[in-house]
Amino acid sequence: MQKLNLPNYKFKLKSSENKTLIFDNLRKKYLVLTPEEWVRQHFVQFLISEKKYPTSLIALEKQLTINNRNKRTDILIFNKEGNHDIIVECKAPKIKITQDTFDQIARYNLKLKANYLVVTNGLEHFYCKMDFENETYIFLKEIPNYK
Repeated sequence: MQKLNLPNYKFKLKSSENKTLIFDNLRKKYLVLTPEEWVRQHFVQFLISEKKYPTSLIALEKQLTINNRNKRTDILIFNKEGNHDIIVECKAPKIKITQDTFDQIARYNLKLKANYLVVTNGLEHFYCKMDFENETYIFLKEIPNYK
């Protein structure tokens, strides 16, 4: 898999039916290692190891319904009160981050009302703080550490 613009982490990998699988420590199971999953697993480890977010507040592929269609957030982080705090949208490294990517996460946030949005392809990371009063977001240099 491609080297990402994130710290290196050790992952449990195995092969099954000609596919590489990666162990997801949060869901406690092996998943097919796609380029997007590679980014998601790295970013989750970044949140836990570098930003000190507790695993108990992180949900992966949480389902939500928008316009009668089922969607999934890649990573959803809750605050201590159980409210949505951060939504992370992961893309494969070869996928360019565009306005469409931000529109996708913004649509999710119309429902979730998270305070921060993150879009990453593992190479580029965009961090935004929501400004609900002005219905916009403010770009940040990095995501805050867990408080």
